[in-house]
Amino acid sequence: MKIHEYQARQLLTEAGVPVPESEVVENATQAVDAYKKIGGKVVVKAQVFAGGRGKAGFVKLCDTEAEVKTAAEFMFANRMVSNQTGPEGIEAKKLLIATAVDIESEYYIAVVLDRGRRCPVVMVSREGGVEIEEVAANNPNAIAKQWLHPHLGLQGFQAAELISALGLTDKAQAKAARKVLNGLVKVFYDYDCALAEINPLVRTPDGEILAIDAKMNFDDSAVFRHPRLQEMFDPSEENAMELRAKEHNLSYIALEGNIGCLVNGAGLAMATMDIIKLHGGEPANFLDVGGSVTKEGAIEAFRIILSDGTVKGVLVNIFGGIAKCDTIAEALIAAAKEIGFKIPVVVRLEGTNVDRARELLKEAAIPQLIGAADLTDAAEKVCAKVA
Repeated sequence: MKIHEYQARQLLTEAGVPVPESEVVENATQAVDAYKKIGGKVVVKAQVFAGGRGKAGFVKLCDTEAEVKTAAEFMFANRMVSNQTGPEGIEAKKLLIATAVDIESEYYIAVVLDRGRRCPVVMVSREGGVEIEEVAANNPNAIAKQWLHPHLGLQGFQAAELISALGLTDKAQAKAARKVLNGLVKVFYDYDCALAEINPLVRTPDGEILAIDAKMNFDDSAVFRHPRLQEMFDPSEENAMELRAKEHNLSYIALEGNIGCLVNGAGLAMATMDIIKLHGGEPANFLDVGGSVTKEGAIEAFRIILSDGTVKGVLVNIFGGIAKCDTIAEALIAAAKEIGFKIPVVVRLEGTNVDRARELLKEAAIPQLIGAADLTDAAEKVCAKVA
């Protein structure tokens, strides 16, 4: 789960991290009112789940009410297009109006889960304000890291080493940076984050240390423990079909191909996508109905897949265990009759009651349901059908 920058700022403020004053607005009139309240030079920033806002013209420095109004009207009237949104762009429904600060130096600070070591790691760099992936690729030595004990968190000596890596030798600035590190780690632990990032953390000419941008992602499996995060969830920024799948306990991820995949098990899903690619096709989705899928769940899965107009064919790859093959076959037949398949659906079934399942599919005699002897045969058939 993701949250917007203005929400991340709220969590940081509550954790004691210094953040410039700001207001969130939903129209140009509110933007002008926010400017009147804040005053001086401000930055107007679109609140969207995509990077590249500055280059796309959706981060603007403004000195007057007129400039704020013009910037807000532009951002609300146009879709933001960047290398992370695709050509269709993304709509900005909220803007952040924040005090602009003079910047002497920029830094990068983040806490992320290191899955290899199975613990959080704090990363800092003097090269803030740019994508950390670029720094890692071009100058990996510019990133300092400290791995955290899962229960003890950030220790004093670790904070000291990270502050030293940032080059903050002034006592007051080092103290302020320590406060930022402790606050960021607190948010990470308190809210089950997968990522908590401040980029950039800045030092002003007066020596003040401020977090002027933040990004946070949370473990979906832990959100139920945090009512505060549930309140922050913004469904309008999520893929509608992924949300629909989640409501029915299905795992769905939209991709860019034209062959829909309906499988039971994440490993089987990845193998299915791989073999589609091997035979020249492109998967349109990752849809895992789970090991105990019901007839109703399978029908809903088809509704989700077929609601994607780019899908030209579907590969059903089910290994029957708890979910028996004949149950899946009955669901396929019911879905075909209820929804009405207009595209080819290639079916590969193996496992419990597979013979009975094949009999059911044969008796149904639905032209769009095409049987396959094995996974290779299924991939070849579906790729040929959409070619």
